[in-house]
Amino acid sequence: HLIYITSIKFQNFESFQKIKIVSFYPWVYGLYSHLCIQLLGMEEAMRIALIAHDKKKEDIIQLAKDNVDVLEQHSLYATGTTGALIAQDAGLKIKRMKSGPLGGDQQIGSMVAEGKIDAVIFLRDPLTAQPHEPDVTALLRLCDVKSIPLATNLSSAKYLLEAIRNGVYPNEK
Repeated sequence: HLIYITSIKFQNFESFQKIKIVSFYPWVYGLYSHLCIQLLGMEEAMRIALIAHDKKKEDIIQLAKDNVDVLEQHSLYATGTTGALIAQDAGLKIKRMKSGPLGGDQQIGSMVAEGKIDAVIFLRDPLTAQPHEPDVTALLRLCDVKSIPLATNLSSAKYLLEAIRNGVYPNEK
């Protein structure tokens, strides 16, 4: 991310620390000074989908609470009940879709297909039959087709969020 600027106004010292001066041209265009800077750690917000089957709701709520610092920096989407519970218990702003069995998984799948989701955390219950299993399978397949990071259990979700926290995941939009 290289940006050419003629003036800089910083809100605070922390925002100043997030730039790296790449080059400085004092007299490029008339009397104006130009800096070429590189933004460090100021990527666009990711679009993260959060979904959990009924027996995994408590796990995703605790995951959200433990990772509020990461999640609050991104745009969050969730199926109906999961989104309501996370918003209530973790205090995060979430765009809610319909409940999974009522089409919410398909709505998020549509967003994946359109390139509007960057990562999916879907805590599944593999031991309970789901009435909307074809929708779940379609969503998982779309994540594979579109190469969207997909965490389907608590351990992989923690790894994905840690990668996002540390800027390891390349945010290619």
